[in-house]
Formats: sequence, structure tokens, C-alpha cells
Amino acid sequence: MSLRWMRFGIAMPPALSLVSVVSMVSMASLMSLTTSAFAQSVTGDDVDAVSSRNYQADIRRTSLGVPHIKAASWADLGYGYGYAQAEDNLCTMADAFLTYRGERSKYLSAEAIPVAASTLELARNLDSDFFHKHVITSDVLNTMIGAQPQDLRNMVQGFAAGYNRYLRTLRTSGNTAHSACRYADWVQPIRPSDVYRRMYAANLAGGYSNFVNSIASAVPPDAAAKTIAAQPFDPEQTIMPQMQVGGTQGVGSNMIAYGSASVTTNSPLLFGNPHWYWRGGDRFYQAQLTIPGQLNVSGASFLGVPVILIGFNDNVAWTHTVSTARRFGIYELTLANGDTTSYIKDGKKVRMTANTISVSVRQADGRLGVVRRTLYRSEYGPLLNLGLLNPALTWNPATAFAIRDVNATNYHSFRNWMRWNQAQSLDDFIRIQKEELATPWVNTTAIGRGSSKAWYADMGAVPNVSNAQAASCTTPTGQALAAYLPRVPFLDGARSACDWKTDADSAQRGAFGVARLPGLLRNDYVANMNDSYWSTNPKSLLTGFADIIGSAGTESLSMRTRLGHTMAQGRLDGTDGYAGNKASVEIVKQMVLNSRVLTAELFKTQVLPLICATSSVTISADPETGESLPSTSVSLGSACAALSAWDNTGNPGARGAHVWDEFWRRASLLPEAQLYKVQFNPADPIHTPRDINPVNAQVLQQAFGAAVLRVQNSGYAMNAVRGDTLFVTRNQRKIGLFGGCENAGYFTVACSENRLDQGGYSMDGNPNGNSYMQVVSFTSSGVEAHTFLTFSLSDDPASVRSVNYTDRYAAKNWLKIPFSENEIRLDAGYSNTTIREW
Repeated sequence: MSLRWMRFGIAMPPALSLVSVVSMVSMASLMSLTTSAFAQSVTGDDVDAVSSRNYQADIRRTSLGVPHIKAASWADLGYGYGYAQAEDNLCTMADAFLTYRGERSKYLSAEAIPVAASTLELARNLDSDFFHKHVITSDVLNTMIGAQPQDLRNMVQGFAAGYNRYLRTLRTSGNTAHSACRYADWVQPIRPSDVYRRMYAANLAGGYSNFVNSIASAVPPDAAAKTIAAQPFDPEQTIMPQMQVGGTQGVGSNMIAYGSASVTTNSPLLFGNPHWYWRGGDRFYQAQLTIPGQLNVSGASFLGVPVILIGFNDNVAWTHTVSTARRFGIYELTLANGDTTSYIKDGKKVRMTANTISVSVRQADGRLGVVRRTLYRSEYGPLLNLGLLNPALTWNPATAFAIRDVNATNYHSFRNWMRWNQAQSLDDFIRIQKEELATPWVNTTAIGRGSSKAWYADMGAVPNVSNAQAASCTTPTGQALAAYLPRVPFLDGARSACDWKTDADSAQRGAFGVARLPGLLRNDYVANMNDSYWSTNPKSLLTGFADIIGSAGTESLSMRTRLGHTMAQGRLDGTDGYAGNKASVEIVKQMVLNSRVLTAELFKTQVLPLICATSSVTISADPETGESLPSTSVSLGSACAALSAWDNTGNPGARGAHVWDEFWRRASLLPEAQLYKVQFNPADPIHTPRDINPVNAQVLQQAFGAAVLRVQNSGYAMNAVRGDTLFVTRNQRKIGLFGGCENAGYFTVACSENRLDQGGYSMDGNPNGNSYMQVVSFTSSGVEAHTFLTFSLSDDPASVRSVNYTDRYAAKNWLKIPFSENEIRLDAGYSNTTIREW
């Protein structure tokens, strides 16, 4: 992947005029590191990561280059894993470490915007730097490090050393890998603290990370503004925050776990499929980590993280989806009279904590400047510039807002995953989850060897805000914003009665205890496709939990959720077209990639007579974009013929799927009450709402006309095959894909942000979709696991590992991943590299 940096026009909020450049230094200090400078750049208590101990690890690679790292100690294992990740993804990792250190402006200019999407809200480098320096302070790092078990601390030390070893070797050898960045001055050696920053940042994806710009620009009003009254609040001026994790249109996932009563063998069966980023520092990396007698786990972790986050060992398998539980809340602060950096709580004045931050900025002439900004914290957390959502909510002389993220003080998440990596049974796995309550923003399903049941839980760090507390503490501003931040607690910061509560069984202050969080054990199946805990199994709906965790029967399920349950239950009913009425590894491998489109299955035969009743339609606007168009007569004949012949799937050879996608994207903008004749019924959530309302035939024709015009402008034929319209490019070669976006009801997700008339549904930009996929079952002889890493292991276009897994995924050819020592050594792609540092 070529790393390119672009400037992006974002208006600077007025408050940022307080920033000033105060010093300049020569760019000579930014020259690429020599080998001797490399060793000198890592000092202090981090020196162990590079030079004060010996390391050794075996990196065994099997088919498609998947690394199986074997070592004698935790530090050695981290060494091997850090080396392997860097060997495949140096440029992406180096860029991400810059982000978490708050040094993007130092090397890549203040105004540049990262090319790759991530869990972070898109922000200029300068604002990203201030955000990270403000929320990941030395105190935070020290607390986090102190909360980790020694084995994990050793692993982090080794990981940093392994990364540095690869970088040092690359720069002193004739290797031509990573040509996009290998000599760039921003590619720096790392310290263990960089790894901890990366780990801590991963926790914040459901909270702070969605408000990078609001946190980085939250400065008090200047002296002139202190006499200006707050603007009246107009809801129409509110901008919906773009929440990547936990938002209605953010990233998501699928997972289904069958109990042993529902499978063809005695073992339960797990399918996991995060819909995640295909590029950038948050993407997954697949590996197996082994310390004989202590650890043997296979799966995936984020780049820069040394612990497996989704995967399996000899006895348990687990996966995650993004949870609907809100992981943050907002506090409205009543400011002290005449003092905009103090607030009143229980009648007493409380001073905010000032944090003056300096950020090095690379100037156009190559020199460095320093930009300073003073940001503030309350007892709840950082101050928040909600003026970016609505101008009436700007910090003013009377009112300010602070954000509290439950994961800002959740230091045990990676200890939780490390314990899961070594879990001995499903019971052990569940016990660990209930003890730690540390998963930061995900649901979990799991199965275990010898267990008859499948486990689901949304048991992690969730703000302890009951419905009663929300009702009594939500401010008028919070009520007005409820439609924009649904189920986010927006509470009165002037009353201690509105502080988050702590239960007797809470694992951290301000979080729910285990008794008030949902979990379910079933011997048929449990599943989640990003709707709330409520619909884990439609035959056993979960209720009685606080609204902050998720809705329970109050809103319709997504089409993807409905299709997921239709598929899961259809397998047990024997109504899905496959043999028998139980799940098997082979059937599950096929059904989760079948690219069914639920909206087409349910509504195409109802819609076609309405939208194809006329041979043409005149349109003057596009309901998707809202843009006005010259009055245009659009012929519908070829589109209607294509949809009539379409097989209702997004398989690579399916013809016409793009026409339906374009139509449904517009038709679904109608309110459910208008679109459907039968409205959502919580007693039948999988089959409602249903039946297209023919009263809206004219509106649907307009939507169809705009869709057809989009297809015409794209240059694609109405009966073009899916593999031509949906694709990814590797080394100037297009690889046709399958699936689509969840809005239309695809279970198999490959969702491009690209418009069809702007080059097709390309997955080359910042898409999300199927990523690390696994189907896992336990056998008497070991573990049977089939996997994909859809975007491949490497970010380096020169590496075969940047494309080979993607080719295999495009062919729907699952990789049976070797796990036992014998399987690894006998694999056709086996190679072994021993790396040492003496």
C-alpha cells in the first residue's frame, strides 16, 4: 500500500486562534536514523526492549504466510510477534505509532489528514496530536502498566524489541521491502510505552475516539466572549456525530455459535466475522502464538497489539461484535460565576485541571515550530467542544460540557484477553469474563471443548446509569440531543446524585456489576449481528436491563440481523436448502458466504410491479444525495429486466445486484411507517416490519428512476456481474468480490464508500467488511479451524502476502489453518526463521 498524505480543508474553530507558534528548530534533527542513532534513541527504563536482554523466537510461516510464532518465554514470544507484524506491516504500524504518540504534525504537517480510516474520528494531524497527548498522559500510562500482569509486561517489552529488530535489519540490509517508508524520518524505533499507548487507544474506540475534534478544540471562551450570552438552542442546526464504533452506520460484525445439540458432531461450532477496516492501524493481523506448556492460541489482533483478541486455543473459541451499549456519557457543567474554568457541584466550586500541551509542527520551509494549547479536565474527564455539533453548545460563560469514557479507567481489558488466550474450558472462559468485566465495547460469543452449550454476553465495561437515574438527571440539553445521541447519558454535573454508580460486584468504579449485564447459554444457538443483546436468540429474548446497554423490543432489527437469524434458525429447521437440519463445518462455511440479500428476497416481487408499471419516469432530484437534477426522463426497461432475472444474491457472477443496491439505498430512506404495511412487532422481530406499502408507488418509482440514472452514469450495464462492480485492486489487478452493504440486508458484508458512478464499488479506499473470519470446531484429535484474512497479511504491495489471501477469499476457498505442531510442520507452505538478539 502506498502511503500518501493529503491536505484537507477543515475550518479551524475560532477558539483555536489562541494557539501560537513559539519556537523554531532545524529540520536536521529529522534526518533518517543511522544504525548508531537507532540504538541511542531508546533510553531510560525502555532500554530493556532493545539491548539489555537476549531474545530468541521461531517464526514459522505456513500457507499464505500465516505466522506461527514459538518461543520459550513471554518476552521472546512478544519479540517474535513484533518482528512478524513489522515484517508484514511496517509502514502502517509506524504511521499508527506516530498517531498515538501525538507526533503526526512533527513529521507530516499539521493540516494533513490520515489516508486510512480508523476508530478515530477523522481529524487534522494537529488536532489528533493534541487529543492523544491530552488523553494518554504519563499518569495514564503508568497506571495502565502497573495494572498488567508481569507476563504481559514482558510480552510488550519483547514486542517493541522485535519491531525494532526488524526495522534495524531492514535498514542495514539489501532488502527492498516497504519501499514506501523504509527510509522515512517518521519511521522510528518504538518503546514499550508506544505499545501501551496503542493498547490504551484501542479501548477508547467506543468513547473518546469518536470525539477527537471536540476534545482537541475544547478551550474556554476568551475575555471578550465572557460577556456574551449563550446562543438559543436550535435542534435543526445539530450535526449528527459520526460514531465509527457504536454508531448506527459504523463498523460491525456477525457471529453465530451453535451448541452441541444443533451440530452434526458432539462439538459446538463457532462462526466469527468482524466487519472491520481493510486498511490502517486498526486492521487485524492473523497469527498463532505458542509457549510450550503455557500458551497455544491462534487468531487475530490489531496491529501493534501483542495479544490475540479473537481466536481459539485447544479448548475454547471466541469472537466479538460491536455492542450497542454506550461506553461514554456527557456531563453538563454549571460554571462558577466569573470563572469559566471552574464549575459548581453540590453548591461548591470545583476547579478544572489545566493541561498545557506542546506539539511540534513541521513548517512549510522544513523547520519545526511548537504549537501550544491549554486543554482542561474535569473530574468526569476532558472538556468537550459540543459547539462542533451545535453552535449553541459552545463552551460559554455559564455552561461547559465534559465527556466521561468508562474505558478511560478500564486498565484490565488486555489482561482479560490474555487470560482468555489460556482458558481451559468454556466455564473457565465465562468465569474470567465475569471477574474482569473488561471487554471495552464488544459482545462476545464462545464455545468450549466438552461443553454442550454456546455462550453469549455483553459483559464488559458499561457506565452504571440506570433508567431511573437517567430520567432524574438528564438535562434539558440532553433531552434535546436524545435523537442525535440515543441512549447516551447526558447528565447534570452539578449534582453528585448524577454521578455514575458502583455496584457491589462492579469490577471498576462507575460501571455495572455482572448481575446487571446480559448473558445467555443455549444448546441450540446464540448470535449477534450488532443489534442489542435483546435478540441474541429470538426464542429466548433477553429483557430487564438498562436502556444504556441497548434497546429491548422498542425498535426494529437491522436487515442483516434478521437475515443472520433466518440463516441460523433455518439451518436447524432444515429450510435453508442444505442437507439435514443440523450445522456442520462444511455447511456453515458455505452459508455464511452465500451472499443472500434479504430485502430482495422479501420485497423484490412486491416492488417490481410498482416500479416497473411504467416504461419511464421523470426525476428532478436524487433522494439519496438530496441534490437537484435537471428534469430527466429515465427509461426503466433494461433495469426492470435485469432485476427480474437477478438471482437475489451478491455472488461474484450475479447480474443486477448493483441495480437493487442503488434502488434500496433510496427506497429505505422512507420512514418505516410509510414503507411497510406491517410495522415492527416485538413479538415477531425476525419477520417484521414487512410487506411494501403500495400507497407509496410514486415515491418508489422516483427512487428507482434515480437509481437507474446512477447506474447509467456509471457506465456499468444493468446486468453487469457483481464481480465487476464490487472489487479490490492489488498491483493494478482487479479482484472481483461478493456481498454488499448491510443496509440492503447482506449478511456477507463488503461495503465500499465509493459511489458506483465514481469507479464502481471499489474496496481500495476506506471500506469495511468481512475481515478476519473463522469457523471453529473441536474434534477428538484437536481443533478444526477454517479462516480468512480477507485483505491479506501485508501492507507492502511488493509482498505476495499483500494479495494471496485476498485471492483465496475471492474464490471462497477457506484456509484450513494448521494448529498442532504436526500440522504446522507438514503444511505445504512451511518455512522457519529463527530470530535472535544477543
